[in-house]
Amino acid sequence: MNHVRSESIGLELAFTAQDIASTRFAISPLWEVVASVRVLKNPAAHAVLRPWADQVRRRLADVDWRLLSDLVPVPTVSIVGFVCPPPSTAVPDLEVELATMRGLAHRVRDDLDGWGVPLTKRTEFLYADPDQGLEVLARQIADYWEAAMAPYWPRVAGLLEGDVLRRARLLAAGGVRRMLADLDPAVSWNGHTLRLPNAYVSGVRPLRGLGLLLVPSVFSWPRIFSVTSPPGQPAVRYPPPGIATLWERGDGDVPAALAAVLGRTRARLLAELTQPASTRALAARLRLSEAGTNQHLTALRRAGLCTAHRTGRYVLYARTAVAEALLTGSEPTIARDARAGTSRQP
Repeated sequence: MNHVRSESIGLELAFTAQDIASTRFAISPLWEVVASVRVLKNPAAHAVLRPWADQVRRRLADVDWRLLSDLVPVPTVSIVGFVCPPPSTAVPDLEVELATMRGLAHRVRDDLDGWGVPLTKRTEFLYADPDQGLEVLARQIADYWEAAMAPYWPRVAGLLEGDVLRRARLLAAGGVRRMLADLDPAVSWNGHTLRLPNAYVSGVRPLRGLGLLLVPSVFSWPRIFSVTSPPGQPAVRYPPPGIATLWERGDGDVPAALAAVLGRTRARLLAELTQPASTRALAARLRLSEAGTNQHLTALRRAGLCTAHRTGRYVLYARTAVAEALLTGSEPTIARDARAGTSRQP
């Protein structure tokens, strides 16, 4: 039985060298749908995501998502595993994940038997006819996606892919230890073991040579969720930094001296790049056109103040060390090193 369990003390994931080599990242639109149901059913517990919940409730008025809702109980101790299998590719489409879910009819009864949650009339139908039940569930998820998720997906995907890019940099700078230890303040790396907070599961779990699948997730906030049981790759779903910025409009102050040199719009764009972000996400945050935002970002990139990285279907922009120094008033690392006669790169 494969459950997705919510985290809060005591689970340890044991890595071998093969596990470290097989650790990877992925983004899961299906998991975002499932996790977002928790938010809609209990918005008071998800203050950072409350603006989204308030907006989409009206959009869902004519959408039937009752079976999906029954499969995501609140409070969420466990989410039955066939609903959201770990993605097999780094950036799957929702359609690909739904196809995978439909192929798990053979697991439905075993998973529901071990779930520990009383069945409703709708989940009893799923139990009685797994193939047809999963078809109904897939249609509900697709309709829910169009109403509640698709309008926000570019900005959500930009944040998630930006986090993957940021962690790639942590990996390059400090190795696996630095990258894993940065997942959450309650997560720690000790030798070959990653310790996760967990209120329901304790003990050491080997990764079975499959490595760890790391899935950044906006709608997991503020918790960590894990999948550790066979047969799939063990996975950890975690909320990345910067989720609150998804619903903000960028009206904050920027250093006046920097705005005087670059212009207020370009200075604001740099200030917004606390996390790597896409043109579309930045344009929405600052209430600019995408074309205008792209022109400003191109100018900043040519000036060496930001870099562009393609991840999947998006190009994400990130501040350079020089831009960080301009915003904070500190001295760029490369300048300090040059004076000191070292050869360290930024």
